[in-house]
Amino acid sequence: MTSNRLAEAGIDVSRETSERLESFAALLRKWNAAINLVSKSTLDDLWSRHILDSAQLATFFPEGKAIWADLGSGGGLPGLVLAIMAHDLKPELSFQLVEADQRKATFLRHVVRELALNVTVSSERIENLPPIGADVLSARALAPLSALCGHAVRHLCPGGIAIFPKGSNSADEIADARKLWSFDVEAFPSLTSDEAAILHMKLIRHV
Repeated sequence: MTSNRLAEAGIDVSRETSERLESFAALLRKWNAAINLVSKSTLDDLWSRHILDSAQLATFFPEGKAIWADLGSGGGLPGLVLAIMAHDLKPELSFQLVEADQRKATFLRHVVRELALNVTVSSERIENLPPIGADVLSARALAPLSALCGHAVRHLCPGGIAIFPKGSNSADEIADARKLWSFDVEAFPSLTSDEAAILHMKLIRHV
């Protein structure tokens, strides 16, 4: 799958966005040889498994000037992919990527420079980071939902939303998180897996 086939999944991108996604994919493959950004076993399915899986979150881009924070960004999934999607579509949307691993943070900064993205990278632990005040917060394959709720409460602005892609156990994670947290949640189907879901959460607060 190449970037010009994102439209087949219902995601239309401009030629410029397509070229940036191709460049990102090439950089990820290059750096992955030295840094474990994604599992090597998934590289053959990079576009569907990682890039499309990240790009589908652009559905949740907010209106107007806003901050999107991505926690545990790793190889830039979904943070860098979304920043590429927003470059032409939502230039007023800025991104803050949080990645404690210094080598991965170096990769993120390199891509940001190469592709001229509206992104800042914070290379410190999430719990040590001053509150971001983000309008939208995301995290992909980072932690159980209960832990993510704690991060969301700390780093979202009042009225902000959290977007958490989850796998087949999303219902169990929601039930477990409700033991400690109160929230409104809506589950959207994933474009990349019938078993996965994208959780759209708001009004998160401790019980």
